[in-house]
Amino acid sequence: MKTHNENKMQFVAKAMRLPFSPFKLRPIVDVVRGKKVDFALGWLASYQVKKAVPVLKLVQSATANAAHLKGLVPSDLFIKEIKVDGGRISRYYKPGSMGRALPQRKRFCHISLVLETLVAAKGV
Repeated sequence: MKTHNENKMQFVAKAMRLPFSPFKLRPIVDVVRGKKVDFALGWLASYQVKKAVPVLKLVQSATANAAHLKGLVPSDLFIKEIKVDGGRISRYYKPGSMGRALPQRKRFCHISLVLETLVAAKGV
């Protein structure tokens, strides 16, 4: 948990080594960046794509952190920053035609999320 100078509280959550390409996750993350947590949770839950599930779990985890630590509800929070970074690339070979070996690359990614309160915290 970080605190800001304007008494706005920030809550950080990270998901590491997800087995999805960062290029495929970034359009999903772009939709919820800067939105309220209520909107993000509703949109991600209704989006019927497998890649949206880890993003949904990450937003739920950060919201649970805020609720547990400071008693905040999702309507008091918005997504200040969310980014998808590239992780390791697993390289391996698959058999090809005529006895060849074809190189394959499996990409992984990391997601970082920062939630911030909409209004200044009371009594802080």
